[in-house]
Amino acid sequence: MHIIIRLEMEKKKVNIGKVATLIHQHKADLVAIDVIQEKPDVTIRDISIKVSDESIQLKVIQGLKDTEGLTVRHISDRTFLIHLGGKLDIRPKLDLQNREQLSHVYTPEVARVSRAIDEKPELAHNLTIKNNTIAIISDGTAVLGLGTVRPEAAMPVIEGKAMLHKRFANINAYPISLATQDPKEIVQTIKAISPGFGGIHLEDIASPQCFEIEDTLKEELDIPVYHDDQHGTAIVVLAGILNALKLVKKRLEDVNVVVCGVGAAGIATTKMLMAAGVGNIVGVDKAGIISSNNNYDNAMWQWYAANTNADQIDGPLETALEGADIFIGVSSGGVLSVEGLKKMADDAIVFALANPEPEISPAPAQEHVRVMATGRSDYPNQVNNLLCFPGIFRGALDAKATAINDEMKVAAAKAIAATIHEDELSEDYIIPGVFNEKVVKQARNAVYQAAMDSGVSRKI
Repeated sequence: MHIIIRLEMEKKKVNIGKVATLIHQHKADLVAIDVIQEKPDVTIRDISIKVSDESIQLKVIQGLKDTEGLTVRHISDRTFLIHLGGKLDIRPKLDLQNREQLSHVYTPEVARVSRAIDEKPELAHNLTIKNNTIAIISDGTAVLGLGTVRPEAAMPVIEGKAMLHKRFANINAYPISLATQDPKEIVQTIKAISPGFGGIHLEDIASPQCFEIEDTLKEELDIPVYHDDQHGTAIVVLAGILNALKLVKKRLEDVNVVVCGVGAAGIATTKMLMAAGVGNIVGVDKAGIISSNNNYDNAMWQWYAANTNADQIDGPLETALEGADIFIGVSSGGVLSVEGLKKMADDAIVFALANPEPEISPAPAQEHVRVMATGRSDYPNQVNNLLCFPGIFRGALDAKATAINDEMKVAAAKAIAATIHEDELSEDYIIPGVFNEKVVKQARNAVYQAAMDSGVSRKI
Protein backbone atom coordinates (compact mmCIF):
# COMPACT_ATOMS: atom_id res chain seq x y z
CA MET A 1 0.00 0.00 0.00
CA HIS A 2 1.20 3.50 -0.83
CA ILE A 3 -0.02 6.50 1.14
CA ILE A 4 0.70 10.20 0.79
CA ILE A 5 0.75 12.32 3.94
CA ARG A 6 0.86 16.10 3.85
CA LEU A 7 2.86 17.35 6.85
CA GLU A 8 3.27 20.84 8.25
CA MET A 9 6.65 20.95 10.02
CA GLU A 10 7.88 23.60 12.46
CA LYS A 11 11.54 23.92 11.51
CA LYS A 12 12.79 24.65 15.04
CA LYS A 13 11.19 21.52 16.48
CA VAL A 14 11.44 18.83 13.82
CA ASN A 15 13.21 18.05 10.55
CA ILE A 16 12.74 15.55 7.74
CA GLY A 17 15.45 13.29 9.19
CA LYS A 18 13.37 12.78 12.33
CA VAL A 19 10.31 12.01 10.22
CA ALA A 20 12.26 9.45 8.18
CA THR A 21 13.53 7.75 11.36
CA LEU A 22 10.02 7.54 12.79
CA ILE A 23 8.70 5.98 9.59
CA HIS A 24 11.50 3.41 9.55
CA GLN A 25 10.87 2.53 13.21
CA HIS A 26 7.32 1.54 12.31
CA LYS A 27 8.57 -0.80 9.54
CA ALA A 28 7.43 1.41 6.69
CA ASP A 29 9.44 2.75 3.73
CA LEU A 30 9.84 6.41 2.83
CA VAL A 31 9.51 6.51 -0.97
CA ALA A 32 9.46 10.19 -1.89
CA ILE A 33 9.35 13.74 -0.48
CA ASP A 34 7.77 16.69 -2.29
CA VAL A 35 8.03 20.27 -1.08
CA ILE A 36 4.62 21.95 -1.29
CA GLN A 37 5.32 25.24 0.46
CA GLU A 38 8.38 26.75 2.13
CA LYS A 39 8.22 29.53 4.75
CA PRO A 40 10.87 30.87 7.15
CA ASP A 41 9.55 28.93 10.15
CA VAL A 42 7.38 26.25 8.56
CA THR A 43 7.65 23.82 5.67
CA ILE A 44 4.81 21.83 4.14
CA ARG A 45 5.74 18.59 2.45
CA ASP A 46 4.04 15.56 0.94
CA ILE A 47 5.73 12.36 1.97
CA SER A 48 5.02 9.14 0.08
CA ILE A 49 5.21 6.01 2.20
CA LYS A 50 4.96 2.31 1.40
CA VAL A 51 3.34 0.13 4.09
CA SER A 52 2.58 -3.58 4.10
CA ASP A 53 -0.88 -3.32 5.64
CA GLU A 54 -3.40 -0.94 7.18
CA SER A 55 -2.28 -1.59 10.78
CA ILE A 56 1.21 -0.26 10.02
CA GLN A 57 -0.32 2.69 8.19
CA LEU A 58 -2.31 3.61 11.30
CA LYS A 59 0.78 3.31 13.53
CA VAL A 60 2.81 5.59 11.26
CA ILE A 61 0.07 8.20 11.16
CA GLN A 62 -0.40 8.14 14.92
CA GLY A 63 3.36 8.41 15.45
CA LEU A 64 3.48 11.49 13.24
CA LYS A 65 0.53 13.07 15.04
CA ASP A 66 2.22 12.49 18.40
CA THR A 67 5.46 14.18 17.31
CA GLU A 68 5.88 17.72 18.60
CA GLY A 69 6.15 20.27 15.80
CA LEU A 70 4.35 18.09 13.25
CA THR A 71 0.81 18.62 12.00
CA VAL A 72 -0.79 16.03 9.73
CA ARG A 73 -2.74 18.15 7.24
CA HIS A 74 -4.04 15.47 4.90
CA ILE A 75 -3.79 11.72 4.22
CA SER A 76 -4.48 9.95 0.97
CA ASP A 77 -3.41 6.79 -0.77
CA ARG A 78 -3.30 5.60 -4.35
CA THR A 79 -6.56 3.73 -3.99
CA PHE A 80 -8.38 6.87 -2.83
CA LEU A 81 -6.68 8.99 -5.48
CA ILE A 82 -7.87 6.63 -8.20
CA HIS A 83 -11.42 7.08 -6.90
CA LEU A 84 -11.36 10.90 -7.00
CA GLY A 85 -14.37 11.98 -9.04
CA GLY A 86 -15.42 8.37 -9.52
CA LYS A 87 -13.86 5.76 -11.80
CA LEU A 88 -16.15 6.13 -14.81
CA ASP A 89 -16.90 8.61 -17.57
CA ILE A 90 -19.46 8.81 -20.41
CA ARG A 91 -18.28 9.79 -23.88
CA PRO A 92 -20.24 10.23 -27.13
CA LYS A 93 -19.34 8.01 -30.07
CA LEU A 94 -19.62 10.97 -32.47
CA ASP A 95 -17.68 14.21 -32.12
CA LEU A 96 -20.28 16.88 -32.95
CA GLN A 97 -18.78 19.53 -35.20
CA ASN A 98 -21.67 21.13 -37.11
CA ARG A 99 -25.42 21.66 -37.35
CA GLU A 100 -25.88 18.92 -39.91
CA GLN A 101 -24.55 16.32 -37.47
CA LEU A 102 -26.61 17.82 -34.68
CA SER A 103 -29.80 17.44 -36.71
CA HIS A 104 -29.19 13.68 -37.02
CA VAL A 105 -28.39 12.92 -33.39
CA TYR A 106 -31.07 15.24 -32.00
CA THR A 107 -33.93 17.31 -33.33
CA PRO A 108 -35.42 17.04 -35.90
CA GLU A 109 -34.13 13.75 -37.39
CA VAL A 110 -34.02 11.80 -34.10
CA ALA A 111 -37.83 11.78 -34.10
CA ARG A 112 -37.77 9.32 -37.02
CA VAL A 113 -35.75 6.85 -34.95
CA SER A 114 -38.02 7.26 -31.94
CA ARG A 115 -41.09 6.66 -34.11
CA ALA A 116 -39.55 3.49 -35.56
CA ILE A 117 -38.80 2.12 -32.09
CA ASP A 118 -42.26 3.04 -30.87
CA GLU A 119 -43.78 1.01 -33.67
CA LYS A 120 -41.31 -1.88 -33.29
CA PRO A 121 -39.80 -1.91 -29.74
CA GLU A 122 -37.25 -4.62 -30.48
CA LEU A 123 -35.40 -2.09 -32.65
CA ALA A 124 -34.14 -0.55 -29.40
CA HIS A 125 -31.63 -3.44 -29.24
CA ASN A 126 -30.06 -2.12 -32.45
CA LEU A 127 -30.70 1.62 -32.40
CA THR A 128 -29.98 2.60 -28.76
CA ILE A 129 -27.34 1.97 -26.13
CA LYS A 130 -29.46 -0.97 -25.01
CA ASN A 131 -27.43 -2.89 -27.60
CA ASN A 132 -24.31 -2.88 -25.42
CA THR A 133 -25.28 -1.48 -22.02
CA ILE A 134 -26.18 -3.14 -18.74
CA ALA A 135 -27.09 -1.83 -15.31
CA ILE A 136 -25.15 -3.01 -12.26
CA ILE A 137 -27.55 -2.67 -9.37
CA SER A 138 -26.93 -3.01 -5.63
CA ASP A 139 -28.79 -2.29 -2.43
CA GLY A 140 -25.56 -2.45 -0.42
CA THR A 141 -26.68 -5.29 1.86
CA ALA A 142 -23.89 -7.78 1.14
CA VAL A 143 -20.72 -5.90 0.25
CA LEU A 144 -17.74 -8.25 0.46
CA GLY A 145 -15.99 -7.91 3.81
CA LEU A 146 -18.30 -5.11 4.97
CA GLY A 147 -21.85 -6.48 5.02
CA THR A 148 -24.53 -3.81 4.88
CA VAL A 149 -23.39 -0.30 3.96
CA ARG A 150 -25.04 2.95 2.91
CA PRO A 151 -26.10 3.15 -0.76
CA GLU A 152 -23.34 5.68 -1.45
CA ALA A 153 -20.75 3.29 0.01
CA ALA A 154 -21.80 0.54 -2.38
CA MET A 155 -20.92 2.71 -5.38
CA PRO A 156 -17.13 2.17 -5.46
CA VAL A 157 -17.64 -1.59 -5.72
CA ILE A 158 -20.15 -1.49 -8.55
CA GLU A 159 -18.15 1.22 -10.32
CA GLY A 160 -15.26 -1.25 -10.21
CA LYS A 161 -17.43 -3.99 -11.70
CA ALA A 162 -18.44 -1.58 -14.46
CA MET A 163 -14.76 -0.94 -15.24
CA LEU A 164 -14.14 -4.68 -15.49
CA HIS A 165 -17.05 -5.18 -17.89
CA LYS A 166 -15.57 -2.49 -20.14
CA ARG A 167 -11.96 -3.64 -19.87
CA PHE A 168 -12.55 -7.33 -20.48
CA ALA A 169 -15.67 -7.44 -22.69
CA ASN A 170 -16.15 -3.88 -24.00
CA ILE A 171 -19.56 -3.68 -22.32
CA ASN A 172 -20.90 -0.32 -21.16
CA ALA A 173 -22.08 -0.92 -17.60
CA TYR A 174 -23.73 1.73 -15.45
CA PRO A 175 -23.60 1.43 -11.62
CA ILE A 176 -26.84 2.15 -9.79
CA SER A 177 -27.07 1.98 -6.00
CA LEU A 178 -30.58 1.96 -4.56
CA ALA A 179 -31.69 3.71 -1.37
CA THR A 180 -34.04 0.87 -0.45
CA GLN A 181 -33.66 -2.67 0.83
CA ASP A 182 -37.27 -3.64 0.23
CA PRO A 183 -37.39 -6.43 -2.40
CA LYS A 184 -40.65 -5.20 -3.92
CA GLU A 185 -39.34 -1.64 -4.26
CA ILE A 186 -36.11 -2.92 -5.78
CA VAL A 187 -38.01 -5.00 -8.32
CA GLN A 188 -40.28 -2.10 -9.28
CA THR A 189 -37.34 0.29 -9.62
CA ILE A 190 -35.39 -2.07 -11.85
CA LYS A 191 -38.44 -2.73 -14.01
CA ALA A 192 -38.99 1.00 -14.37
CA ILE A 193 -35.46 1.69 -15.64
CA SER A 194 -35.07 -1.51 -17.69
CA PRO A 195 -36.01 -0.04 -21.13
CA GLY A 196 -32.58 1.58 -21.36
CA PHE A 197 -30.56 -1.56 -20.67
CA GLY A 198 -29.81 -4.83 -22.42
CA GLY A 199 -29.20 -6.70 -19.18
CA ILE A 200 -29.31 -6.42 -15.38
CA HIS A 201 -26.30 -7.37 -13.26
CA LEU A 202 -27.36 -7.68 -9.60
CA GLU A 203 -24.54 -7.17 -7.11
CA ASP A 204 -24.04 -7.33 -3.33
CA ILE A 205 -27.67 -8.11 -2.45
CA ALA A 206 -28.04 -10.27 0.65
CA SER A 207 -29.74 -13.63 0.97
CA PRO A 208 -32.61 -14.54 1.04
CA GLN A 209 -34.05 -11.41 -0.63
CA CYS A 210 -31.64 -11.83 -3.56
CA PHE A 211 -33.53 -14.96 -4.63
CA GLU A 212 -36.91 -13.22 -4.61
CA ILE A 213 -35.56 -10.21 -6.49
CA GLU A 214 -33.82 -12.23 -9.18
CA ASP A 215 -36.65 -14.75 -9.66
CA THR A 216 -39.28 -12.00 -9.96
CA LEU A 217 -37.21 -10.00 -12.43
CA LYS A 218 -36.56 -13.08 -14.53
CA GLU A 219 -40.29 -13.66 -14.81
CA GLU A 220 -41.23 -10.05 -15.55
CA LEU A 221 -38.39 -8.77 -17.77
CA ASP A 222 -37.38 -9.83 -21.26
CA ILE A 223 -33.68 -9.08 -20.79
CA PRO A 224 -31.02 -11.16 -18.97
CA VAL A 225 -30.97 -10.84 -15.17
CA TYR A 226 -27.91 -12.23 -13.39
CA HIS A 227 -26.88 -12.10 -9.72
CA ASP A 228 -23.10 -12.35 -9.76
CA ASP A 229 -22.68 -13.28 -6.08
CA GLN A 230 -24.68 -16.42 -6.80
CA HIS A 231 -23.93 -17.47 -10.33
CA GLY A 232 -20.44 -16.09 -10.85
CA THR A 233 -19.07 -18.16 -7.98
CA ALA A 234 -21.04 -21.21 -9.10
CA ILE A 235 -19.80 -21.06 -12.68
CA VAL A 236 -16.12 -20.66 -11.79
CA VAL A 237 -16.38 -23.40 -9.15
CA LEU A 238 -17.83 -25.78 -11.74
CA ALA A 239 -15.05 -24.86 -14.18
CA GLY A 240 -12.43 -25.65 -11.55
CA ILE A 241 -14.09 -28.92 -10.55
CA LEU A 242 -14.30 -30.08 -14.16
CA ASN A 243 -10.53 -29.69 -14.45
CA ALA A 244 -9.77 -31.11 -11.00
CA LEU A 245 -11.75 -34.25 -11.81
CA LYS A 246 -9.58 -34.81 -14.86
CA LEU A 247 -6.55 -34.93 -12.57
CA VAL A 248 -8.07 -37.36 -10.06
CA LYS A 249 -9.76 -39.40 -12.81
CA LYS A 250 -13.26 -39.28 -11.32
CA ARG A 251 -16.56 -38.64 -13.07
CA LEU A 252 -18.87 -35.75 -12.23
CA GLU A 253 -21.81 -38.13 -11.98
CA ASP A 254 -20.06 -40.33 -9.37
CA VAL A 255 -18.65 -37.84 -6.86
CA ASN A 256 -19.99 -36.99 -3.40
CA VAL A 257 -20.00 -33.24 -2.78
CA VAL A 258 -20.27 -31.27 0.48
CA VAL A 259 -21.30 -27.62 0.23
CA CYS A 260 -20.51 -25.70 3.42
CA GLY A 261 -22.50 -22.46 3.64
CA VAL A 262 -26.05 -22.66 2.31
CA GLY A 263 -26.53 -19.01 1.40
CA ALA A 264 -26.76 -17.31 -1.98
CA ALA A 265 -23.46 -18.66 -3.36
CA GLY A 266 -23.90 -22.10 -1.81
CA ILE A 267 -27.39 -22.61 -3.19
CA ALA A 268 -26.44 -21.32 -6.65
CA THR A 269 -23.36 -23.57 -6.69
CA THR A 270 -25.51 -26.56 -5.72
CA LYS A 271 -27.98 -25.82 -8.53
CA MET A 272 -25.13 -25.40 -10.99
CA LEU A 273 -23.57 -28.74 -10.01
CA MET A 274 -26.95 -30.44 -10.28
CA ALA A 275 -27.48 -28.92 -13.75
CA ALA A 276 -24.06 -30.26 -14.76
CA GLY A 277 -24.89 -33.79 -13.58
CA VAL A 278 -23.74 -34.16 -9.97
CA GLY A 279 -26.15 -36.45 -8.16
CA ASN A 280 -25.09 -36.55 -4.52
CA ILE A 281 -24.76 -33.22 -2.72
CA VAL A 282 -24.99 -32.55 1.02
CA GLY A 283 -25.31 -29.00 2.32
CA VAL A 284 -24.10 -27.87 5.73
CA ASP A 285 -24.69 -24.60 7.53
CA LYS A 286 -24.37 -23.38 11.13
CA ALA A 287 -27.33 -25.55 12.12
CA GLY A 288 -25.59 -28.64 10.70
CA ILE A 289 -26.49 -30.79 7.72
CA ILE A 290 -29.55 -29.62 5.77
CA SER A 291 -31.99 -32.53 5.77
CA SER A 292 -35.67 -33.15 5.05
CA ASN A 293 -35.85 -34.63 8.54
CA ASN A 294 -36.04 -31.01 9.73
CA ASN A 295 -38.30 -28.03 9.03
CA TYR A 296 -36.77 -24.64 8.21
CA ASP A 297 -38.16 -21.11 8.25
CA ASN A 298 -35.93 -20.28 5.29
CA ALA A 299 -37.84 -21.25 2.13
CA MET A 300 -34.59 -21.89 0.22
CA TRP A 301 -33.41 -24.28 2.91
CA GLN A 302 -36.70 -26.13 2.56
CA TRP A 303 -36.01 -26.41 -1.16
CA TYR A 304 -32.47 -27.51 -0.43
CA ALA A 305 -33.61 -30.21 1.99
CA ALA A 306 -36.08 -31.57 -0.56
CA ASN A 307 -33.60 -31.67 -3.46
CA THR A 308 -30.29 -32.76 -1.92
CA ASN A 309 -28.92 -35.20 0.69
CA ALA A 310 -30.38 -38.33 -0.91
CA ASP A 311 -29.51 -40.47 2.13
CA GLN A 312 -31.00 -37.89 4.52
CA ILE A 313 -28.06 -37.91 6.91
CA ASP A 314 -28.00 -35.53 9.87
CA GLY A 315 -25.24 -34.14 12.04
CA PRO A 316 -22.30 -31.73 11.91
CA LEU A 317 -19.88 -30.98 9.08
CA GLU A 318 -17.59 -33.87 10.06
CA THR A 319 -20.41 -36.35 9.42
CA ALA A 320 -21.03 -34.93 5.96
CA LEU A 321 -17.32 -35.18 5.11
CA GLU A 322 -17.15 -38.96 5.56
CA GLY A 323 -16.26 -40.34 2.13
CA ALA A 324 -16.79 -37.00 0.36
CA ASP A 325 -14.81 -36.43 -2.83
CA ILE A 326 -15.28 -32.65 -2.97
CA PHE A 327 -15.64 -29.93 -0.31
CA ILE A 328 -16.90 -26.52 -1.40
CA GLY A 329 -16.75 -23.85 1.30
CA VAL A 330 -18.63 -20.58 0.90
CA SER A 331 -19.01 -19.97 4.61
CA SER A 332 -16.45 -18.56 7.07
CA GLY A 333 -12.79 -18.92 7.93
CA GLY A 334 -11.44 -21.83 9.95
CA VAL A 335 -14.53 -24.07 9.97
CA LEU A 336 -12.76 -27.02 8.27
CA SER A 337 -10.27 -28.99 10.34
CA VAL A 338 -7.49 -31.37 9.34
CA GLU A 339 -9.43 -34.11 11.12
CA GLY A 340 -12.36 -33.37 8.84
CA LEU A 341 -10.12 -33.65 5.77
CA LYS A 342 -8.94 -37.07 6.91
CA LYS A 343 -12.53 -38.31 6.69
CA MET A 344 -12.75 -37.46 2.98
CA ALA A 345 -12.15 -39.90 0.12
CA ASP A 346 -8.75 -40.36 -1.49
CA ASP A 347 -7.62 -37.60 -3.86
CA ALA A 348 -9.87 -35.08 -2.11
CA ILE A 349 -10.72 -31.81 -3.84
CA VAL A 350 -11.18 -28.77 -1.58
CA PHE A 351 -12.52 -25.37 -2.60
CA ALA A 352 -12.11 -23.19 0.52
CA LEU A 353 -13.55 -19.91 -0.75
CA ALA A 354 -14.22 -17.85 2.40
CA ASN A 355 -12.45 -14.47 2.29
CA PRO A 356 -10.14 -13.20 3.64
CA GLU A 357 -9.61 -16.38 5.72
CA PRO A 358 -10.39 -19.66 3.94
CA GLU A 359 -12.27 -22.48 5.66
CA ILE A 360 -8.83 -24.09 5.94
CA SER A 361 -5.51 -22.67 4.78
CA PRO A 362 -3.53 -24.54 2.12
CA ALA A 363 -0.51 -25.21 4.37
CA PRO A 364 -2.19 -27.55 6.91
CA ALA A 365 -4.41 -29.04 4.20
CA GLN A 366 -1.62 -29.82 1.75
CA GLU A 367 -0.79 -33.40 2.70
CA HIS A 368 -4.46 -34.42 2.93
CA VAL A 369 -5.75 -32.83 -0.28
CA ARG A 370 -4.98 -33.58 -3.93
CA VAL A 371 -6.35 -30.32 -5.39
CA MET A 372 -7.16 -27.10 -3.55
CA ALA A 373 -8.63 -23.75 -4.57
CA THR A 374 -9.37 -20.59 -2.59
CA GLY A 375 -10.85 -17.16 -3.20
CA ARG A 376 -7.49 -15.47 -2.62
CA SER A 377 -5.02 -14.20 -5.17
CA ASP A 378 -1.96 -15.15 -3.11
CA TYR A 379 -2.67 -18.89 -3.42
CA PRO A 380 -2.90 -21.04 -6.58
CA ASN A 381 -6.30 -21.66 -8.19
CA GLN A 382 -8.15 -18.48 -7.29
CA VAL A 383 -11.92 -18.69 -7.80
CA ASN A 384 -12.61 -15.19 -9.11
CA ASN A 385 -15.96 -14.12 -10.57
CA LEU A 386 -14.08 -11.91 -13.02
CA LEU A 387 -13.44 -15.07 -15.01
CA CYS A 388 -17.15 -15.32 -15.62
CA PHE A 389 -19.34 -12.23 -15.74
CA PRO A 390 -17.75 -10.34 -18.69
CA GLY A 391 -17.98 -13.36 -20.98
CA ILE A 392 -21.48 -14.28 -19.81
CA PHE A 393 -22.86 -10.81 -20.56
CA ARG A 394 -20.88 -10.43 -23.80
CA GLY A 395 -22.41 -13.62 -25.12
CA ALA A 396 -25.89 -12.76 -23.87
CA LEU A 397 -25.83 -9.26 -25.38
CA ASP A 398 -24.47 -10.47 -28.71
CA ALA A 399 -27.21 -13.10 -28.87
CA LYS A 400 -29.80 -10.51 -27.85
CA ALA A 401 -30.85 -13.03 -25.22
CA THR A 402 -34.00 -12.71 -23.17
CA ALA A 403 -32.43 -14.56 -20.22
CA ILE A 404 -29.29 -16.19 -18.88
CA ASN A 405 -30.34 -19.80 -18.33
CA ASP A 406 -28.68 -22.92 -16.93
CA GLU A 407 -27.55 -24.04 -20.37
CA MET A 408 -25.65 -20.77 -20.83
CA LYS A 409 -24.08 -20.98 -17.36
CA VAL A 410 -22.91 -24.58 -17.81
CA ALA A 411 -21.57 -23.67 -21.24
CA ALA A 412 -19.61 -20.80 -19.70
CA ALA A 413 -18.12 -23.09 -17.03
CA LYS A 414 -17.03 -25.65 -19.61
CA ALA A 415 -15.52 -22.93 -21.78
CA ILE A 416 -13.57 -21.45 -18.86
CA ALA A 417 -12.27 -24.90 -17.95
CA ALA A 418 -11.27 -25.57 -21.56
CA THR A 419 -8.95 -22.55 -21.66
CA ILE A 420 -6.47 -24.79 -19.83
CA HIS A 421 -5.34 -27.58 -22.16
CA GLU A 422 -5.14 -31.04 -20.62
CA ASP A 423 -1.36 -31.13 -20.97
CA GLU A 424 -1.18 -27.87 -18.97
CA LEU A 425 -3.29 -29.11 -16.07
CA SER A 426 -1.69 -29.55 -12.66
CA GLU A 427 -2.78 -29.49 -9.03
CA ASP A 428 -1.81 -25.80 -8.91
CA TYR A 429 -3.37 -24.89 -12.26
CA ILE A 430 -6.99 -25.93 -12.67
CA ILE A 431 -8.40 -22.38 -12.96
CA PRO A 432 -7.08 -19.85 -15.49
CA GLY A 433 -5.79 -16.45 -14.46
CA VAL A 434 -8.06 -13.43 -14.79
CA PHE A 435 -5.83 -11.88 -17.49
CA ASN A 436 -5.89 -15.00 -19.65
CA GLU A 437 -7.03 -13.52 -22.97
CA LYS A 438 -8.80 -16.71 -24.05
CA VAL A 439 -11.30 -16.72 -21.16
CA VAL A 440 -13.75 -14.00 -22.21
CA LYS A 441 -13.62 -14.95 -25.89
CA GLN A 442 -14.27 -18.65 -25.30
CA ALA A 443 -16.93 -18.01 -22.65
CA ARG A 444 -18.65 -15.51 -24.94
CA ASN A 445 -18.74 -17.94 -27.84
CA ALA A 446 -20.08 -20.78 -25.69
CA VAL A 447 -22.75 -18.61 -24.07
CA TYR A 448 -23.80 -17.19 -27.44
CA GLN A 449 -24.22 -20.66 -28.92
CA ALA A 450 -26.06 -21.94 -25.84
CA ALA A 451 -28.46 -19.00 -26.06
CA MET A 452 -29.15 -19.83 -29.70
CA ASP A 453 -29.55 -23.56 -29.03
CA SER A 454 -31.80 -23.11 -25.97
CA GLY A 455 -34.17 -20.71 -27.69
CA VAL A 456 -33.58 -17.53 -25.69
CA SER A 457 -31.92 -15.56 -28.50
CA ARG A 458 -33.79 -12.90 -30.45
CA LYS A 459 -31.44 -13.31 -33.40
CA ILE A 460 -32.80 -15.08 -36.46
